Amino acid sequence: MSKTDGIKGKLIVSCQALPDEPLHSPVIMGRMALAAQEGGAGGIRANTKEDIKEIKRVVGLPIIGIVKRNYPDSKVYITPTLNEVEELVEAGVEIIAMDATRELRPGNITLEDFFNMAKAKYPLQKFMADCSTLEEAIAADELGFDFVGTTLVGYTSYTDGTQIEAEDFSLIKQILCLVKKPLIAEGNINTPEKARRVLELGCHSVVVGSAITRPQWITKKYTEEIEKNQIK
Repeated sequence: MSKTDGIKGKLIVSCQALPDEPLHSPVIMGRMALAAQEGGAGGIRANTKEDIKEIKRVVGLPIIGIVKRNYPDSKVYITPTLNEVEELVEAGVEIIAMDATRELRPGNITLEDFFNMAKAKYPLQKFMADCSTLEEAIAADELGFDFVGTTLVGYTSYTDGTQIEAEDFSLIKQILCLVKKPLIAEGNINTPEKARRVLELGCHSVVVGSAITRPQWITKKYTEEIEKNQIK
């Protein structure tokens, strides 16, 4: 049985902190992943080779790995080139996630060409497509990604403001009807009830990040609600 089989029907906790965030540190992300494991998580999503190596040192859960890196000639920042793919292969992640939107990668490379290059170089590696629309999910499925995700819904210029739970997760329902590969729900799944719901609908797994692992985001939600009383 593949280690990735362990994420089916499970919560995957995204343990990430960017350089400008208070918890930015491989050690802290490792402890965050350990806390997630103790809470019952079935997998971890993590950013950078350094964080992933520390997480692998302290937990035995399967990891969806990414490297966020900006390039001046592209809007794509989630695992945008083969350099990032190579870093993640070296880190030993079970699944590599990459931007699977219609945006061109650095060097004006299409998703199809980029994915085919990555798959040719690492034929045994499993890949996840981070999509923002139904059409992108269908295209990723046809390209041969092992998993399809809703990670970038609302994060592209043409889906700005979109939320995947609108009309009772209508987008997820559409993807489930038209895509054969396992669907991993991700993005704005900010309550336990929403996480349960997407799994009930038939998603393979569900990823939750900020609502669990970003205390500054969680605190802001509380303070914004409290400030409503002060405005009255």
